[in-house]
Amino acid sequence: MSPTALPPPSPLQRWTALVLVSLAMFGNYYLYDALGPVVDLMRSQLGFSHSQVGWLYTAYSIAALLVLLAGGWFIDRFGTRLALVVFAVVCVIAAAMTALGPDFETIVAGRFLLGLGAEPMIVAATTVLARWFKGSELSFAFGLNLSISRLGSASADWSTGFAAPLYSNWQDPLWLATAIGGVAVAAAMLYWMHERRVEGRAHLGERAPPDELKLSQIFRFPRTYWTIVALCVVFYATVFPFRGFAINYFQQAHGLDRESAGALSSLLPMAAIVATPIFGLIVDRVGKRSLFMAAGSLLMLPLFLAVTYLPPGPLVGLPGGTEVPLTLLVCIGLFGLVFSLIPAVLWPSVPQLVDEERLGSAYAMMTFCQQLGMAAVPLVIGALNDWAGASPENPAGYTPGMWFYTALGACGLLFSWHLWWSGRGPAPAHALDRPPMR
Repeated sequence: MSPTALPPPSPLQRWTALVLVSLAMFGNYYLYDALGPVVDLMRSQLGFSHSQVGWLYTAYSIAALLVLLAGGWFIDRFGTRLALVVFAVVCVIAAAMTALGPDFETIVAGRFLLGLGAEPMIVAATTVLARWFKGSELSFAFGLNLSISRLGSASADWSTGFAAPLYSNWQDPLWLATAIGGVAVAAAMLYWMHERRVEGRAHLGERAPPDELKLSQIFRFPRTYWTIVALCVVFYATVFPFRGFAINYFQQAHGLDRESAGALSSLLPMAAIVATPIFGLIVDRVGKRSLFMAAGSLLMLPLFLAVTYLPPGPLVGLPGGTEVPLTLLVCIGLFGLVFSLIPAVLWPSVPQLVDEERLGSAYAMMTFCQQLGMAAVPLVIGALNDWAGASPENPAGYTPGMWFYTALGACGLLFSWHLWWSGRGPAPAHALDRPPMR
């Protein structure tokens, strides 16, 4: 029987593949975010400056840029199941190198190696899901995979509570992260065995060649596309660097203990787990994408200054028995809504503006520019914190960094307002605000 004559995989086989791949991605996300809860310990026990901490995030993004330029040739040549295992192993080696330290050079090399493994692992996982799921199931499968993946980010923040005894030093929490990375390797290997068992009995779909970054096409993208790219850069270059420093910031600028700071930081990925699919369904139904992006940008603009200057307010209890100031809870809760809304609108907007045969180049360029911003901003924030002498004794030293985040938010509002304004009138200049096809 030819492969095309084989039946499609059964629902049990498809959802087993989804669970295994999602568990592998859970470990991937945990490894990236495991650094945040130990930033203050690295500064106190290793003597790292804020700028050096910024380099730990920038090294990851530089590696991601190199992987993006290299393309998905490995995945295309050797297959998704082997790629998933290989890149998961690279992530665990990177995590162990980071936990070993203790010198800055070794730790930054570990973060660089993590970028080389984690980003292509995400590409491999996405390709796996595209082979197993078709039609109306695909979006739901992607959404469920992202929700489980973001639980890894939230769990890294929650580790300040459930693994509190480990936080007497900077290394033990990172060894915990390495162990969780080992779970990702195990899940990837189980998926490898699952696919081998299913292939030959079911047709998984053709393995498409990876998207390539075609430089000859980028100058033909419409102006509106580049406005979307600019909004993408400032949004992600604001959110992820802030998350990287957030637990340390809540501890030192607002006097929270580590467990409370971790619980507060976890609200961002938790909001995305719940709200992103909901916002996506709403926007699919009503259109008005540029209006939603403008609303999200406007909501984000005052949040960093509100956290900096407003009175903390009364303490409010969170699940697990931790307490945080009401002002911080409200601001981070609203930030979580923005973190859910803008990505739900941003990425699906590109097919509205770019021809289908050029989508690969469009998304590759968009991701490349995003990583450039995410590489630059941690260095700027670290330098501003060092320049202003940010510390528990000088919490005002964090204020310049918060103004910088606000300036990025203002740029995002400008770009989103331009999108909305250009689409006004009876004949919109672009397709972002048109009602979806029924």
